[in-house]
Amino acid sequence: MRILLVTQYFPPEIGAPQARLSELAAHWRQQGDDVTVLTGMPNHPTGRVPPEYRRKLRVQEQRDGYRVIRTWLYATPNEGVLKKTLSHLSFMVSAVVLGHSRVGAQDVVVVSSPTFFSIFSAWVLARRRRARFVVEVRDLWPAIFVELGVITNRLLIRGLEAMELAAYRAADAIVVVSQGFRDNLIERGIPAAKVTTIPNGVDLERFRPDAARSPTARASLGAGPKEILVLYVGAHGISHGLTAVADAAALLQDEPVRFAFVGEGAAKTELERHVAALGLRNTTLLPGVPRDEVPALLAAADICLVPLRDVPLFATFIPSKLFEYLGAGRAVVGSVAGEPAEILRAAGAVVVPPEDPSALAAAIRSLASNPEQRAAMGTRGRRYVAEHYDRRMLAARYHRLLCDLVGEHPRRLDAVTLGRR
Repeated sequence: MRILLVTQYFPPEIGAPQARLSELAAHWRQQGDDVTVLTGMPNHPTGRVPPEYRRKLRVQEQRDGYRVIRTWLYATPNEGVLKKTLSHLSFMVSAVVLGHSRVGAQDVVVVSSPTFFSIFSAWVLARRRRARFVVEVRDLWPAIFVELGVITNRLLIRGLEAMELAAYRAADAIVVVSQGFRDNLIERGIPAAKVTTIPNGVDLERFRPDAARSPTARASLGAGPKEILVLYVGAHGISHGLTAVADAAALLQDEPVRFAFVGEGAAKTELERHVAALGLRNTTLLPGVPRDEVPALLAAADICLVPLRDVPLFATFIPSKLFEYLGAGRAVVGSVAGEPAEILRAAGAVVVPPEDPSALAAAIRSLASNPEQRAAMGTRGRRYVAEHYDRRMLAARYHRLLCDLVGEHPRRLDAVTLGRR
């Protein structure tokens, strides 16, 4: 089967979508499929394009056995709606203009959204190649920006929602990452048979509870030998409510607890200012790290955090980091509601209301004094994601969906691959 994956974001950029899509592409290639990724020049979230990609319209390279075609885009930091929209629109155009002649014949085109406008690039390519068209929905767009107050113009909202539904109707299949997303689309008139839930998951070989605990990693995160290290690794976005986590850190200022935030994003400057205003001495703020370094950071942590804003729509959002935390055998505290809270409770994690610093501080204080409970939580969480969220298992399910669309039978390699745990 010939698969074209269209996405604006892809490694070496750091982030949850980049991890999900690169691992899916690698798995599909292992099935013997011809996989091509059409993406932009790497720049997210800093807006800085690496030297080897600068001043180039198109670059072709190999990664894990599959082909990656990169096209020019307007690179900008992950700040400001107008500039980010221009970046998204630039990739929408360049993916077709610069990518069409290079992608070759395809059986199925899979596009991952956000970014939303790349859906239209993928639709054009699918039509021209007479390929089946699959839209993967990782965020409800534009609903998330409406809920957060980023987009308020009613006429614009109606226009964007009409474009969104038109894109879903044009797809042969839709893949969503949460049951809440599926319910949302069905309630808005998308046929249930068209929508499949394939959540995020974890690479259980990469994230392991028996990973060596490096004193160097703990020191880099600012933790002393007798301190409990509370870690957040991931995007510092407007949806994560990280200032509320800093408020919880303020409540534990005089206790042997160290908070560490690792990552980049649109809300990082706000977090830095908030930490400075609080005068926190127990908090370390660090830039994002390459994905290969994340397992060592998780191994160094005692407690990992999964926070989201107290916004109703976020009850359907499942941060992918929670699967990695659980896979690494860490004790996890989620400051979330709805579907992510259900998953964390089933995995044995602690859940408190979102954006509630007092409840979050109390949960951390309790876990900090109970190493046996933390260890038991880590064991249960690892077992839970191994049973339900092994990314190889999920990639195989995705592969079967694609095979059904194009009329192929999944190769027996699925079972062989899944057996390697």
